Amino acid sequence: MQILVLGASGRVGSHIVANALKDQHHVTVLVRNPEKCQSHDKNLTIIQGNVLNREDIMRAFHGADVVISALNTDGTNTLSESMPLIIDAMRDEGIKRIITIGTAGILQSKLSPSVLRYQSSESRRKSTRAAEEHHRVYMMLQVSTLEWTIVCPPYLTDGVHVGVYRVERDVLPEGGTEISVRDTAEFTYNLIKDDSYVKSRVGISY
Repeated sequence: MQILVLGASGRVGSHIVANALKDQHHVTVLVRNPEKCQSHDKNLTIIQGNVLNREDIMRAFHGADVVISALNTDGTNTLSESMPLIIDAMRDEGIKRIITIGTAGILQSKLSPSVLRYQSSESRRKSTRAAEEHHRVYMMLQVSTLEWTIVCPPYLTDGVHVGVYRVERDVLPEGGTEISVRDTAEFTYNLIKDDSYVKSRVGISY
């Protein structure tokens, strides 16, 4: 399988790349700084570019079977500004499946089911900026024709790979507060061969 990974030099993205290469998939990454990619493998293609550049996006997406986006908000609007380009490129290349990393803030609130967690008292975060950015992406994917899944973890720890965690469609598992980067990456990567959560958000936690 040809897998395109965005945000490949980040915490979650780098582990997704490692998992895919371990299974001998062909992996393409689009990164601004190739030197930040720690993986070196004959099945890895590194394309230097920017997700906000249409030509770079089209170059990276050519030939991909599935897209995994681990882009983060990073205090900018890159996430929401790049998504229209990503959706257009996927349409032009005939790619249907996209799996993205979101945040637990865009899951439905259990206390106030009519709103999202970041809009309710369920969220403990003082700033809603990142959640608002992820919310914009969620709305774009909702109205697209893509087979999308948004993985929505709460606090991401640098802990070890546990391999056992709880997942729930559209809400955060009861009492869930954290999950490691490695376990989030594992679950996200495994979705390339699992269509159980197509057109859904997925809450994941220990």
